[in-house]
Amino acid sequence: MSTPQDEIRGKLIVLEPKTTGVTANHEQSGASVLQERAEAPQPGDQTRTLEGNVEALDDTVDKNEAGGPSRRLRMLLIGGSALAAAAAVTFIYWDNASHYESTDDAFIAARQYAITSRVAGYISSVPVTDNQHVMSGEVIARIDDRDYQTALEQAQAQVAAANANIQNTEAQKRVQEANVEEGKAQVAQAQANLVFAQQQNDRYQGLVKSGSGTLQEAQQYTSQLHRQQAALNTDQAALTAAQRQLDAYDFQIANVQATLKQDQAQLDQAKLNFSYTTMTAAQPGRVVQLSAGDGEYVQAGTNLAMFVPDKLWVTANFKETQLDHMRPGQPVTLTIDAYGGRTIYGHVASVQPGSGTAFSLLPAENATGNYVKIVQRVPVKIELDDVPSNVALGPGMSVVPTVRTDASPSLWESLRNVL
Repeated sequence: MSTPQDEIRGKLIVLEPKTTGVTANHEQSGASVLQERAEAPQPGDQTRTLEGNVEALDDTVDKNEAGGPSRRLRMLLIGGSALAAAAAVTFIYWDNASHYESTDDAFIAARQYAITSRVAGYISSVPVTDNQHVMSGEVIARIDDRDYQTALEQAQAQVAAANANIQNTEAQKRVQEANVEEGKAQVAQAQANLVFAQQQNDRYQGLVKSGSGTLQEAQQYTSQLHRQQAALNTDQAALTAAQRQLDAYDFQIANVQATLKQDQAQLDQAKLNFSYTTMTAAQPGRVVQLSAGDGEYVQAGTNLAMFVPDKLWVTANFKETQLDHMRPGQPVTLTIDAYGGRTIYGHVASVQPGSGTAFSLLPAENATGNYVKIVQRVPVKIELDDVPSNVALGPGMSVVPTVRTDASPSLWESLRNVL
């Protein structure tokens, strides 16, 4: 079997009688083609040059054959090392990622509400502007309170009159109580006179029967007895009337006390209406979508602005497959899209007991013939621990929360601490 060197040597011998152009192609590693053509070598010189090239090629092939296995081994070692490094990096990344759960379906939420007027009237002043931050108790808008001030004073006068009426009725009752006591004394006196008249009548009736007294005297004392009996009945009737009048005063006092309570309720309502003319912030927050203006007439219930409290949280809609190890209290790292991925921190507050679609206006009905199972999303409430004061956060802004579901250190964290 012929070797590569023989094949090359044979090809070169066949090419020996050819022109200098072929020789130039085999001597590209030597002098330039232009120089060879200028020199115009003789056939003998050409043969010696070709033989030298053949020997150089033989040496090159021998070296390549000798170093082939070591080169392949070196390439295998490099490739294996790179593959092992990629596998190690992939495992470290997977191990670190398995300690966290993240989603981009998350938004900032708050219990925002509308600021409405409780009473009708003309707006006298609006001391705030759009998107202004206010503290609890700060004035947002005022309504002209002169009409309500007048109604308040009228209610106060009615309460004062009711109190005076009660005092007058109670005084009359005390007078009537004295009249009752006087009537009782008169009845007692009439009873004593009646007893004496009865005794006198009995005495003279006995004297008449024994002949010691006259009939005229007996009749006189009998008449006196009847008069005392009539006087007693009169006094008793007057006492009964006085007592009943006293009971009537009790009913009058109860009536005026009820009137006082009614007037007091009207006074309280007047005070409330007067206080409603000044609308203040119930808690710290921001005034947004302000529509109230000075001089504008508003009815009760008219929206004047929207209020966003400072108390914010994040509603993150995690896949139900991400909730296996998620528990309240776990730390959360959040990045804010509006501020170039700025990071804030929080913690898991609660996990909603049900998917988001279960509490929607029209829940999904799966009891149908055609059903495609999809992964449901469950809202998770994340409370913010420390919101920076130099950022303006509001409901609906997008964030990306990452929950630390495994508190044990990952392999990457262990290596980082060691290094």
